[in-house]
Amino acid sequence: MLITHARIATFGPEPELIEDGALLIRGETIAEVGTTMELTTRHPREERWDAEGQLVMPAAVCGHTHFYGAFARGMAIPGEPPSNFPQILERLWWRLDKALTLEDVRYSALVCLIDAIRHGTTTLIDHHASPNAIAGSLDVIAEAVEQAGLRASLCYEVTDRDGPERARAGIEENVRFAREGLGPHLAASFGLHASLTLSDETLADCVAAAQELGLGFHIHVAEDVADQEDSLRKSGKRVVHRLRDAGVLGPKTIAVHCVHVDEGEIQTLAETGTWVTHQPRSNMNNGVGVAPVEEMVRAGVRVALGNDGFSNNMFAEMKAAYLVHKLAQRDPRAMPGDLVMRLAYENNAALARIFWPELTLGQITSGAAADLVFLEYHPTTPLTADNLPWHILFGVEASVITATVSAGRVLMRDRRLLTLDEEEITARSRELAAKVWKRLV
Repeated sequence: MLITHARIATFGPEPELIEDGALLIRGETIAEVGTTMELTTRHPREERWDAEGQLVMPAAVCGHTHFYGAFARGMAIPGEPPSNFPQILERLWWRLDKALTLEDVRYSALVCLIDAIRHGTTTLIDHHASPNAIAGSLDVIAEAVEQAGLRASLCYEVTDRDGPERARAGIEENVRFAREGLGPHLAASFGLHASLTLSDETLADCVAAAQELGLGFHIHVAEDVADQEDSLRKSGKRVVHRLRDAGVLGPKTIAVHCVHVDEGEIQTLAETGTWVTHQPRSNMNNGVGVAPVEEMVRAGVRVALGNDGFSNNMFAEMKAAYLVHKLAQRDPRAMPGDLVMRLAYENNAALARIFWPELTLGQITSGAAADLVFLEYHPTTPLTADNLPWHILFGVEASVITATVSAGRVLMRDRRLLTLDEEEITARSRELAAKVWKRLV
């Protein structure tokens, strides 16, 4: 397929904005990039897709999300509103996840995958929990991902909060899926909830199981001060040091949030090559604070961008990252736009290579994955490769997204979904969510 008459923002090491650009897709890969004149001359018989002047960019990657939380939207939490993060866990998330059946898990995933396609997000790293429906839960999500035509890394969060049998079941689900459930667009990590719900014994069991499979971990780290307080009580160590000594950290591990890490922990994250993901919308919503992202980046920590189960509109996450650090530091120079883009594209693409080592995401170049998003964005000021980050941060809204391509497959065109039945999924999701809410009361 030959896409023509596009304004192509290539991103990558030497970003360009190609006016009247074109790109040739062969299978799942971008074969050539150039001008419409060049490529139509070389490939006169190719099937063509006229972009009609739309901005075409690399599709987004989400470094951390929770499909299972989809049914929380609009749900009233029984009792008094939570006043801190531990109460949010106990009154909302740990009640919701226990209420989920395998069908709920499937439709929670499908709802999020529709949201991802509509927002041009084609690669997602998910972190799942459903304590009363553990066995086979990752297969159910994997089936939904394959049906949607997207790409995802999956794991089950192991925790001691539901007793030793469910902790063991969570370990077994991670191991089973990593051995049996993978396909070309699926990958696995080893899920852990957080230090504050994991004993030394369970951590040791998880490390032994993951090492046998060559897996890294996906774990919430120091999201709230409560995680640090718990770790100091349990071990006399701060969270990052406890996890390092347990064998959890390393270049295949994702430490999610890292809001309350100190200088020594930041150095440890850098020395171990551990990935950190930043989720500003979630951190603001939970009132837990603002992660020291710039400090981590300066220290050499690899920081990527996730959404923690908020919408898969990664443009919204970029805007939140750009703004919240300025407010928190009372400094308009904080978190500049080019750094936000580095996290969202370059770093997220590098994070995805943990799971798909040969995959090039986050740029439009020959040999890269054909993961694209089309935007009906016609700016009222000049648009260049240099000022594109600020157009994204101040001009791009979800309403301008018209098409999404993943691995060369068109998932949405002219705002019409092609792989999922949105009407059926939405109707069934409403029915299931209403039943889940009743089980929470």
